[in-house]
Amino acid sequence: MPEPADNVVTARRGSEAQRAELAGRIARNVPGEGVHECAVPGLAMIRADAPSQPLPCVYHPSLCVVVQGRKQAMLGEELFVYDPLHYLLVSMSVPVTGRVIEATTDRPYLCLRIDIDPGMVADLAPQIPAPAPAAPSGDEHRPMHLARTPGPLLDALLRLVRLLDTPAEAGVMAPLALREIHYRVLLGELGPRLLALCQVDGAAYRLARAIDLLKTHYAEPLPIDRIAAAACMSASTLHQRFKAATAMTPLQFQKQLRLQEARRLMLMEGVEAAAAAHRVGYESPSQFSREYRRLFGAPPRREVRAALGEGVAAG
Repeated sequence: MPEPADNVVTARRGSEAQRAELAGRIARNVPGEGVHECAVPGLAMIRADAPSQPLPCVYHPSLCVVVQGRKQAMLGEELFVYDPLHYLLVSMSVPVTGRVIEATTDRPYLCLRIDIDPGMVADLAPQIPAPAPAAPSGDEHRPMHLARTPGPLLDALLRLVRLLDTPAEAGVMAPLALREIHYRVLLGELGPRLLALCQVDGAAYRLARAIDLLKTHYAEPLPIDRIAAAACMSASTLHQRFKAATAMTPLQFQKQLRLQEARRLMLMEGVEAAAAAHRVGYESPSQFSREYRRLFGAPPRREVRAALGEGVAAG
């Protein structure tokens, strides 16, 4: 009968083999740098061939699993570093500053990003054993968490990625694989954080409603009372809890959404800076340029030219 130490070594070797296969399959499917959406809805593959400069961006509810290399994300003053041993769970949309910190041409940064499906989480929730009561840790409402990547989760991810080689089967099997991935996360140490999204009376759920309103109407003037009503909170409570979760006020968050969308329009669609500013709700081009420079470190045209030269990656 195997000794416990032998079981640990066997499990570690199995995880390394899974990661090696995942790395090979991702590299084969994404020969170039950047974020690559896949034929499987909700799945993206990210590659970077060199460390990157810090870049402000918005992370949306997702599971980020690094297969090779390392990345860091800064939320307010809190630093998250995820690597092939750890995955990142983002439970609500948050503004972060991301940076790839380990990548080379021979061993690029490779990451899988899977969108969180709140409906799937709600459907699976009744089938998850109730966790043992835990002492408050102070991070219950934090929107980002790290955990060690367990073998069963890696196995489910690998089976999902393998489906990219069999498109005829992917339409049937991919939803099952995605469901299992959600299930594995719910069973793990971050399960309670993910379940909080479905607790209608919980603060995480209500904050997510406020964020959804901001994401949908980012280009419009939004009075704080309207945002608070969406979260079923008073304006003062919303302000306090929103800033605790995102390190920003609701209106600062809305401004970042506007600037991020303007950057996307310029970078991906070739829209001129003045037109992009107008489309995201800015009336003053000079105010747009000033706030863009404050966030991204350079005026719009110069920053976008630099980004096009370096390539961009999120996740």
